Amino acid sequence: MNSELASHLRDIRGLDAVPWWPPGPGWWLLAAIGLAAVVATVYLLRHMRRYPAGSWHRSAWKELRRLKRQAERMPADQLAGALSELMRRIAIARVGRAQAASLTGEPWLEWLQQHDPEGFAWTQRGQPLLKMPYAPPEITADGTDQLLVLVDAAFPWTQKRKRLRRV
Repeated sequence: MNSELASHLRDIRGLDAVPWWPPGPGWWLLAAIGLAAVVATVYLLRHMRRYPAGSWHRSAWKELRRLKRQAERMPADQLAGALSELMRRIAIARVGRAQAASLTGEPWLEWLQQHDPEGFAWTQRGQPLLKMPYAPPEITADGTDQLLVLVDAAFPWTQKRKRLRRV
C-alpha cells in the first residue's frame, strides 16, 4: 500500500517569492502621508525662519493678513488708519523710535520709499495713507483697491532681515 500511496502523492513545492514591486495600496498611502509630512515640515521651517514665533515680525505679518482679509468689509478710512499705524509700528521696530516716530506727511512717505526692502514707490502710491484717514466718507468710498496695494507692499517689511541702518 505504501507504493500505491506514494505514486499518488507529490512533494509540497515551496511558495513563490513575494515581489517587492509594485507595493500594495497601504504602502502608497504611507508614502503619500510621508511626503506630505516632509513638505509641511519644510514649509513650516521656512515660514518660522521668516516669521519667528513671539517676534514682532510674526505679529505684524498676522495683522497685515487680518487687514487684507477684512478690507472689503472695513471702511476705507479705518483701513487706511490701521495700515498707517501698523506701518509706523513696523518702522519703529526695524530702526528705532528716534528715526521713524517723528516723521509725518511727505517726509514719512519719502522715508518709507528710501528704506523699503522691495523698492516700492511709496511717494507716488502712498498718498492714501496720508489723506484717507481724515477724508469724508464719500471721498474714501472707492479707495479700498489702492489700500490693498499698500497692504501687499507692506508684507516685505515684516520679513526677518538685517536691521535697517540707523542714522
